[in-house]
Amino acid sequence: MSIIIIDKPTGPSSFSVVWRVRSLLGRPREKVGHGGTLDPFASGVLPICFGEATKILTFLLDADKSYEAVVRFGVETDTLDVTGQTVSQHATDGLTAAAIEAALAPFRGPIEQVPPMYSALKRDGRPLYAYARAGQTVERPPRKVTIHELEMLAFEAPDRARLRIRCSKGTYIRSLAADLGHSLGVGAHLVELRRTASGPFCLERAITLDELDARISDKRPLPLLSLLEALAHLPTAIVDESQAFVIERGQRMDWASLCHGRDLSGPVCAVYEGENGPSLVAVVTQGLEGNVKILRGFRKA
Repeated sequence: MSIIIIDKPTGPSSFSVVWRVRSLLGRPREKVGHGGTLDPFASGVLPICFGEATKILTFLLDADKSYEAVVRFGVETDTLDVTGQTVSQHATDGLTAAAIEAALAPFRGPIEQVPPMYSALKRDGRPLYAYARAGQTVERPPRKVTIHELEMLAFEAPDRARLRIRCSKGTYIRSLAADLGHSLGVGAHLVELRRTASGPFCLERAITLDELDARISDKRPLPLLSLLEALAHLPTAIVDESQAFVIERGQRMDWASLCHGRDLSGPVCAVYEGENGPSLVAVVTQGLEGNVKILRGFRKA
């Protein structure tokens, strides 16, 4: 089992990057998945998991994400980003850095966001983008997301702003850009997007496809991460050998005995510190009857 963090380039889809990595590593048949799709025009942190490590993907998808984005004001597109067709244009002569700063405030914290029509969310079993490509617009209920941090890094006159964002799962930066443009009365769309962090992973831990290719060709060590490194954003409960035995076999265990008096809430990493170092036994949470509920169990390496 292994995890590698790729610095995805602009252009290819996340799916094609995964297959490129799988080919370079010589793992054509091994189960593989990634921790959160990036649109083709976007770049940045893309965690890729192999084998048993794919079991942690749900926890990576649930983690907060950080981005740097460039928003262009005065032009709206059907996809809300640079890949779409222009649907309206507005003058931005009076746009100022101060006005943008003021407009950012209502978007910080918990907000409701309507998903874009050009998205993979499904309605009646059909992705929204299929309706959009057919020229149809369907009702999309707003979803609650949280913008933990929203900062303007620079105003590039006359019509662009560079933003830094840290947000909860399910946040559409395209929608944030379009909503910001609407609040300023000039419209906007997203022209650049770079994911700088996904949960515990950041660009400093990432490797480009070219670097990966070179390391493999030169037979140099690869920057692979362990399961525990990948789940560093979750709390940890140390278990002894007997507790690890119980968890591995799915037998009943009281949540209190796992927590050892600590106030823990799931998901929690149950870790056994054996002779060969710490190993992840399972990711668990508290069951309805006060017992340990296993969310994901892991085979011994």
